[in-house]
Amino acid sequence: MRGNLIRILSSVEEKANELKLDGYEPDVVLVGRKAYEFIREQVNEEFGGDEEVAELSGIRVRIVEELEGDAVVIDSKTLGMGLGGAKRFKVVL
Repeated sequence: MRGNLIRILSSVEEKANELKLDGYEPDVVLVGRKAYEFIREQVNEEFGGDEEVAELSGIRVRIVEELEGDAVVIDSKTLGMGLGGAKRFKVVL
């Protein structure tokens, strides 16, 4: 399902660019367990094999159970220091 993978990568890049425009440096994508399994399935279907997903669009991936089917692109150095530094999007529709 190439379309799903393209949609996910586009969302990661879009949210990362929005953060950059706001002066942040996005360096991590937090993904829920459902979202991670969906992404991993799409990547392995596209490229073959049974690999883990460590990066999306050059940004490290970390699993956060509570996000379920969503993902958040963050600037880990500024998150929690005030408003901003994170952009959330839906992975599993």
